[in-house]
Amino acid sequence: MDKLESMKVYVSVVDTQSFARAAEVLGLPRSTVSRVIKELESWLGIQLLQRTTRKLSVTADGRTYYEECRRILTDIATMESSFPGLSSQPKGRFKVGMPQSLARHCFIPRLQSFLRQYPELELMLCSSDNVEDIIQEGYDCVIRTGRIEDSTTLVARPLANFKWAVLASPNYLDAHGKPETLDELERHRAVGYLNHRTGRTTEWFFTLEEGDRAIRMKETLVVDDTDAYIQAGIAGIGLIRAASYLVAPYLKSGELVACLDNYAFDLPLSLVYPQTRYLPPSVRAFYDWSRTVLNQPVAHEVRE
Repeated sequence: MDKLESMKVYVSVVDTQSFARAAEVLGLPRSTVSRVIKELESWLGIQLLQRTTRKLSVTADGRTYYEECRRILTDIATMESSFPGLSSQPKGRFKVGMPQSLARHCFIPRLQSFLRQYPELELMLCSSDNVEDIIQEGYDCVIRTGRIEDSTTLVARPLANFKWAVLASPNYLDAHGKPETLDELERHRAVGYLNHRTGRTTEWFFTLEEGDRAIRMKETLVVDDTDAYIQAGIAGIGLIRAASYLVAPYLKSGELVACLDNYAFDLPLSLVYPQTRYLPPSVRAFYDWSRTVLNQPVAHEVRE
């Protein structure tokens, strides 16, 4: 039994959640894939997968083995690519995660250039506002907003900074006035953004010299979609708070106006990936390309 090839087969089965799909991706007969998994389980003396007619699930031992297989295979591929005699062109499956709004407004419109540059990559882009377990979910890397806590298993590399500001439509400001201080927010209404993970709307956090301050706004409307949130602000339903890359066009057109400029703060974006001895070529390529995309001036300037 070829151990490395068996690891590749097993990782593909877990990634695709299907023997048939793994066989298709690997270009192998389905019977070969099934045989390899059975031989692995026999060799290791553990059950890796739970099989039913409708579902394929990974056991606890199988998850541990999967994570180690991915680490080993990634280290080997990255090490080999560092030698000049071998191609360092990124290739193969590449799973990336990022917030929905970032994917929709910044990355997807420009993604074709990345795919042209690295045609051998099989990109899987998962856009979600939830915080996933990067390793358990099999991500090669994810983009995260805000400060990243130190970790012995993850690496965070800075990508860009965006302004995070309070905004309103001219109609709203004509009717209710423009807030000048945080205390004045108490007499204003806002559009709430529902966080499905907590089941509550998001509080507004401000960093002051005396420390952080959290404000829970009075909400006229609650939504759970970024585009709906911005459109509700443009419609004058209430104040909103958003990253500048989302609202730059509306600030330029005058459909939204920035408020509380003295309280705006930078929102850092980082590329986060599992700690490995070697940085995979695909992650390195995506990091370099992402910095180019995110640091275009139009993407992160907030202007009145």
